[in-house]
Parts: sequence; structure tokens; C-alpha cells
Amino acid sequence: MHIVFEHTTKIRVRYGETDQMGYCYYGNYAQYFEVGRVEAMRELGMSYKSLEEMGVMLPVSEYQVKYKSPAYYDDELLVRTKIVLVKGARIYFEYEIENESGKRVADASTLLVFVNKETMSPMPAPTVFLEKIKPFEVQS
Repeated sequence: MHIVFEHTTKIRVRYGETDQMGYCYYGNYAQYFEVGRVEAMRELGMSYKSLEEMGVMLPVSEYQVKYKSPAYYDDELLVRTKIVLVKGARIYFEYEIENESGKRVADASTLLVFVNKETMSPMPAPTVFLEKIKPFEVQS
């Protein structure tokens, strides 16, 4: 199921997230993408907490990032998160981060897998999730 769903979240770079050069440390970006992903799911009406209460976990299986430009202390970043594909047990996200002036800071993608909390085995996306994402389905 190809999807066109997008959500934007704002994050401010905190002092403790920078290195000696004043750049946002590269390892923080995974957390920024996670915030974007969690908030996108919440906007869709499906929180991680509700998934876990249904016995479903959603671990990251793949993560790719391309750093384009540094972010600095106190920059307000826009994290644009897109859900682009749901296929069986897999859900694909794409991300873009821009600073306040609209300069691209990073692009990324993640692949997550719906997993049964008890068996830790992959499982199809829950029906309730598929119902919430269905209005954003596009024909390819």
C-alpha cells in the first residue's frame, strides 16, 4: 500500500546536543527522526503506546541518513516525516530536516517492522492501523 501521509514537527537544538564546534552532534538525528515518527503516528491517530497495548512493537530494521548541512545550538528544526509504504509487516518512513531559514540539514529513511510483543515475530500491520492509513493510500 503506497501512502502519502506527511507530518511536520519542530525541534530546537539544545546546548547539550552540540559538540565543541557548536554543531549538533550527528548521533542526535536518530532521536529527532524518532520524535517525528512518533508524532506522525500520533497525528494519524495511532500512538506507539496504543500499539504496545495491543501487543505490537515497532522496532527499526533499517536506518539511512544523509547529512547536508550542520544544525547549530538553538536552531529550530522542522522535521518533516512521511509514511510512504506499508507492505505486510513493514512500514517505510522518509524524513527531511530543515533549519529556520529553510536550508536542508538532513534526509533520512527508516524501515520498521510490526512485531508481536510476545513472540517477537514479524506480523502484518494491525487492521486498526490499516484503517487509519487507508485514506492516504495512493494507487501506483
